[in-house]
Amino acid sequence: MNNIFRTTGVALVVILAVFSINTALANESQNNTQHDEHSHEHEHDKPIKKATDEHEHAEGEEHEIESIVKEENHEEGISLSTEKIELAGIEVDAVFPKKYLNSVYAPGEVKANGYKSYLVSPRTDSVVINRHASLGEHVKSGQKLVTLFSETMAQTQADFLIASSNWKRAKKLGSNNISERTLVEAENIYKGVYGKLIAFGLTKQAIDKIAQQDSATFGQYVLIAERDGVVLQDDFMQGQRIEAGETIMLLADENDLWVEANVPPNKELNLALGSPALIDLNGIKYQANVIQEAHTIDSVTRTRTVRLSVTNTGHKLHSGMFVKVYFQFQSNSEIIAVPEEALIRSSDGDWTVFIEDHPNEFKAVEVTRGRSFGEYREVSGLESGTKVVTRGAFFVASEIAKGGFDPHNH
Repeated sequence: MNNIFRTTGVALVVILAVFSINTALANESQNNTQHDEHSHEHEHDKPIKKATDEHEHAEGEEHEIESIVKEENHEEGISLSTEKIELAGIEVDAVFPKKYLNSVYAPGEVKANGYKSYLVSPRTDSVVINRHASLGEHVKSGQKLVTLFSETMAQTQADFLIASSNWKRAKKLGSNNISERTLVEAENIYKGVYGKLIAFGLTKQAIDKIAQQDSATFGQYVLIAERDGVVLQDDFMQGQRIEAGETIMLLADENDLWVEANVPPNKELNLALGSPALIDLNGIKYQANVIQEAHTIDSVTRTRTVRLSVTNTGHKLHSGMFVKVYFQFQSNSEIIAVPEEALIRSSDGDWTVFIEDHPNEFKAVEVTRGRSFGEYREVSGLESGTKVVTRGAFFVASEIAKGGFDPHNH
């Protein structure tokens, strides 16, 4: 009996052990399966996450590059609104190679045109009775200028009346009643006195009126303007005695004036008649042409005189004014040039201009200055057709400086 129970107990122990081992193996197998599935799941999700990270990283880099580009563009220039451009008076012009006029400076003085001026003076000692024109007045040809009195004129007028009467009587009698000698003599005396009155400055009309002249006004005569002009000088007073040949008035045609430039003798300009020049009077420009050139040196100024003719447009030029004269010579070849005001000097001393690459967007470009051509300056460093700020460059530079950037990209 005891052996039976002992055998049965051993069997039960063996069965329980086998069951435990199978259960453990089954659990391990299930755990391995779940682990493999979980691992497979992670391996499947990993590329998706990696692609997402790479896409986000690429977007970040693109945004960063775009920000850098924008920042670099902003540092190089500035964008201005159309309203601001109009208010600032900014002007942009495309520059192309062409021939320009080179300028050589010389100081000058405006003078009356000696060929179109007229000195009013008595031909015999006289006294001023009355004036009819004053300084600065524009007078017309034939206009009364001054009334004078002269004892010599009074005697000559009386002689004219006698000579005129004798000549008329002689002509009426004719050669049949008087000798040929008497007739010729009367005619010659009349012509002599008539010529004397002309020499004294009387006109034909004034001579014809002598016969009707009142005896109280004998000796009085009027000097008239021989041409249109402006009274540039009238240094006399009524009652003043004027000697023969002394200037009473100076008339000049101010429509066409002279400018006399004082050129240093060491400047060989090789000016031909008609060579162009620019006259500058306080910023007002006039075109002029060379008409004469002296071949001697002034002993006082040590310069030689070059005379120019200028049309006085607007009547701003007057005798005695000092002006700037720029003799102009055309460049031998085509060059690119910009107005002087388009050039801005940077902090490091370089010359720059502002160009417009895109509408309303401006940036600075360094250039090298060359020869001066009046208001223009030769530059190198620009391509043909480049749009340059020709007016308002200083405003563009100040707007860029307000942003805290170096407008010259240094």
